[in-house]
Amino acid sequence: LIGGIVGITVGLIGAVVGTRASVRATKGPEERRFIVRASIVMWIAVLIFLGVLFLLPSPIRYFAWVPYLLGLPFGLRYMNKRQQEIREREGSSRGYPSN
Repeated sequence: LIGGIVGITVGLIGAVVGTRASVRATKGPEERRFIVRASIVMWIAVLIFLGVLFLLPSPIRYFAWVPYLLGLPFGLRYMNKRQQEIREREGSSRGYPSN
């Protein structure tokens, strides 16, 4: 029980710190808006996934992993690509070199 509580607490703290670091690392207002929206979507998706895991009965709940494991890599790939596009567009409009 204590391990579960500590694990959840450490996981939540890590997620909050990671989200905050992602937002602070943005280089422009459009990129920041995108990262905030993407973070909200990811938080909601993970909370729904965890809710499904805890609420569905045992044999059925394992099927929740299928959309999660398929959606996560594609979602992350899309978000990284979109963020790079925004960063390049904002950088070129301000005269900054893109990374």
